[in-house]
Amino acid sequence: MLENYLPVLFFLVIATFIGVVALGAGWLIAPSNPNAEKNSPYECGFEAFEDARIKFDVRYYLVAILFIVFDLEIAFIVPWAIILDNLALSGFVAMAIFVAELLVGLVYAWKKGAPEWE
Repeated sequence: MLENYLPVLFFLVIATFIGVVALGAGWLIAPSNPNAEKNSPYECGFEAFEDARIKFDVRYYLVAILFIVFDLEIAFIVPWAIILDNLALSGFVAMAIFVAELLVGLVYAWKKGAPEWE
């Protein structure tokens, strides 16, 4: 039984070896001449405007939730639409319930003002 895992172990050893060799070669070959200008923080070529640890507006998270909801919706609806001809009424009802739940999420986010960005 363990002989079935021997190819996996072999590939793991080879992958680890290649990774170590690549990192080692990069460490040995790369030039290292740091200075204050190179090590300074910057933001798109400019000095940083403010601290990076600021709090985000809650609307940012609402937009992220909307993206996840609609991304999941597409991931489930596309395969369902492909086999819609083969499904019975129960398959159609199950997807209608799923879309209704997503609609409730959309209405909630709309009421909270997620799509309106100032």
